[in-house]
Amino acid sequence: MELQAVLMAAGGGSRMTDLTYNTPKAMLPVGNKPLMWYPLNLLEKVGFEEVIVITTKEVQKMMSTDLKIKDVKMKLDVVSIQEDGDMGTADALRHIQPKIKTDILVLSCDLITDAALHEVVDLFRAHNATMAMLMSKAHEFTETVPGQKGKKKTAEQRDFVGVDQSGKRLLFMANEADLEDGLSIRKSIMRKHPRMLIKTGLVDAHLYCLKKAVVDFLTENKSISSIRGELVPYLVRKQFSKTVNSQKLKDDIDDQTQEKNDGPANHELLISSRDEPLLQLAQERSCWNDHRGDMSEAYHGGKLRCYVHIMDQGLCCRVNTLAAYIEVNRLAPKLFEEPSVHPSADISERCQMGSDSIIGALCHIADKTSIKRSTIGNNTTVKEKVKVTNSIIMHGVTIEEGCNIQGSVICSNAVIGRGADLKYCLVGNGQHIEPEAMGSKILVWTKKSRDILHS
Repeated sequence: MELQAVLMAAGGGSRMTDLTYNTPKAMLPVGNKPLMWYPLNLLEKVGFEEVIVITTKEVQKMMSTDLKIKDVKMKLDVVSIQEDGDMGTADALRHIQPKIKTDILVLSCDLITDAALHEVVDLFRAHNATMAMLMSKAHEFTETVPGQKGKKKTAEQRDFVGVDQSGKRLLFMANEADLEDGLSIRKSIMRKHPRMLIKTGLVDAHLYCLKKAVVDFLTENKSISSIRGELVPYLVRKQFSKTVNSQKLKDDIDDQTQEKNDGPANHELLISSRDEPLLQLAQERSCWNDHRGDMSEAYHGGKLRCYVHIMDQGLCCRVNTLAAYIEVNRLAPKLFEEPSVHPSADISERCQMGSDSIIGALCHIADKTSIKRSTIGNNTTVKEKVKVTNSIIMHGVTIEEGCNIQGSVICSNAVIGRGADLKYCLVGNGQHIEPEAMGSKILVWTKKSRDILHS
């Protein structure tokens, strides 16, 4: 591949701390595979032979022993960084800049998608773009979240995304939080693209193709810390920034404000490549144009160009909340044609198991059990007369006889005592639930929270 792949896997999962308290987000089990396995598999399927993995020492250690990660055939160039809450994704790119020799494809470890990567890469190539990114329609989560009282929706602030008539050229991007005075479009954009479509209800998949020059630019501009929060909006704005030789002396007030925000140190991002003269010659001698309505040259002469591929169908989800984690455990296994029961699992013939359930390696499932619409992790023991419905059971869990578990998440190495009845609960890593305990919509992390089950 002419692109280098970079996987961001150092995030702490700040929006899902109930799950990441003991297990790093990158290694959370989804369909009995580590979360980071899914983007690695995506890269491997399209032909990448090597990927730079930016992660923490803890995740690196866990990767070295995980059988699914060991099965990955690509070369994994693991770069460990300090577990520093102040280090953003752009900082991480800056950290590995000496390793970057070509343009890059960056993606997050929490992305699970069946997107055709060539759609994004082809946009990047065809238009010699500075950046091309993947977005999808927002997924509405319908499942009840364990520990949550009532079906409360997580109200996220919307992104306003402006594209040209083709739906591919990314012209404008702003978050609802930044629009206190209303939605305003710079005149420098409207002069070149008088017809712009504003879209909402889209989610950034955190998958980007970037020019090598952008990474070089980051090494000189250390004020940019986040790819999504700072770099992407900056690149989108810079497409229509005024040049020194502009014919118009008066600029719009909003343009001036934006330029000041970009800062003097970030005034110019020079995008070039070894093929630039040939590309320019081909562009000048071609009758093709990327727009209609005026006689301006292709791309209006701009060298900095941003594009977006918006997925209309298929699975594209970022696992960055508990609700998303529950949802992808239902959906992700459908991406692969694999047996729902691992060959090493020991399952009684008298177990009732739905076709939409997964049983992991070395599990022991006893008589008169019922498992429906659930995932059972590796090395888990489920004893007699247990009912598990619509739940996620992680690795190494023991469920004693007579338990009823519904709509819950049971984290690794937990023990559920005999006859316990749990509905929409989240039981933390290594917790022990007493026999006959009853609970609904409770988070169980400590001895104190376990006592609530009896009240």
